[in-house]
Order: sequence, then structure tokens, then C-alpha cells
Amino acid sequence: MAYMINEDCISCGACEAECPNQAISEGETSYCIDPNKCTQCVGSYSTQQCADICPVSACVPDPNHQESHEELLAKWQALHPGETPKED
Repeated sequence: MAYMINEDCISCGACEAECPNQAISEGETSYCIDPNKCTQCVGSYSTQQCADICPVSACVPDPNHQESHEELLAKWQALHPGETPKED
């Protein structure tokens, strides 16, 4: 399941630099996560970096984008061709 940034976002930008897939960008009023690039950090980290760094817990699972671990890993591999994923 991809993550999303909810209305609690204070636009601090802390999450943007933490995303290994460059899925986070600044929107008009807050930051947002591209669900096509979000892998819940599968392939890069064992925890979701955006959620770990967010001071207001605005990074949460997106119920509209449910994916299995295998699907997230396949997405990561498509975003990082030629790289080896880190094991969870």
C-alpha cells in the first residue's frame, strides 16, 4: 500500500529528502506522495522513512492504493533498474 500525506501536513519538507524513490513533492498547500513511486520504502529500508521523520504523523497508509509486498518490490525494481534491493 502506498503512503499518502494527510491534512495534518505542516509543509516542513522533512519527508521529501528522505524518500528513496523521489515520490514526495511539494504541492500547492502541502506535500504529496505519488502512489506510482511509493513503495513504502520496500527495497530500500525496513521502515517507512517519511512516516519515521514526519513531526506531525501526516504520512499514513493510503487505503486507495493497496499492494502486496511483492508488488511493492516489483515497483521498486522498476524504479531502480540494475540495483539490488536491500533485504527487510
